[in-house]
Amino acid sequence: MPEDKDVYRDTWARYLGYSNEIGESFRVIAPVKLVRASYGLAFAYVLADTADKGMRMLVKDGRPRNVMIATGDALLWQTLASIVIPGITINRICAYSSRALAKYQKIPGLARSCLTVGIGLASIPVIVVPIDLGVTALMNVTYRRWIPTDD
Repeated sequence: MPEDKDVYRDTWARYLGYSNEIGESFRVIAPVKLVRASYGLAFAYVLADTADKGMRMLVKDGRPRNVMIATGDALLWQTLASIVIPGITINRICAYSSRALAKYQKIPGLARSCLTVGIGLASIPVIVVPIDLGVTALMNVTYRRWIPTDD
């Protein structure tokens, strides 16, 4: 794998950060423990990427301040891009879909629930890139501007 390729952000592994969105999509028909477990997997991914970015900076630079800044950057970026924003987004997409489908009483309840799950799951690939780009832009005008590393 090329050295400049980030396994946590530039490969299929990025989708592990979206495991909680799968849980959110299934919330309407799954036990709450399953939804919580999906958040556990997503947080494990976030922490793995955070540790990776901290270790890379430690090897590359070694200065404690820069290591902490890189670690904080990764933790903040991943928390926003993998947990908070997509979790709220899919939760709301599913809630609004369920509410809209409830108007169609001819569709059986289980079918409406399955449609809600399908809508949530289908939304995940659509939201990944815009959220990642949006969080990067947000980080560039806030954290990364306010707390630059020592060059």
